[in-house]
Amino acid sequence: MAVSKFNSEKYYDPTTYEALSRIEREEKAARYRPLVYICSPFSGNISENIGKARKYSRYAVDRNAIPIAPHLLFPQFMDENTERDLAMFMDIVLLTKCEELWVFGEYISKGMAAEIRKAERKQIRIRYFTEELEEITYESQGSCL
Repeated sequence: MAVSKFNSEKYYDPTTYEALSRIEREEKAARYRPLVYICSPFSGNISENIGKARKYSRYAVDRNAIPIAPHLLFPQFMDENTERDLAMFMDIVLLTKCEELWVFGEYISKGMAAEIRKAERKQIRIRYFTEELEEITYESQGSCL
């Protein structure tokens, strides 16, 4: 809805225009959902890690974000043993489209470390979470690599 600078009687009305414009901006901001990259282990206990990645993705949705979790998507049609490098390349491409990288759990796998390094180089905001979905401040996290 476009807000008019003029009232119903065609007089210039800047106060009403500014108030309605502010309300419109606030409503638009409330609908905004950032794209966030879900960074968690895949290898090892794959079925357990897939379940955790699903939980982390749901957490992001519940926090008004749009989760990107390539390790839930690519294994559906790619072979981890023979196409890992290609999958990691595509992971990184998707990561660079995201506003934030959300790292879950205490264990940082080799793939996760590569994603974290790329986010740091691209100055993408990184947030750390426990497996119980509690955010850890960077100061209390220390260096994870």
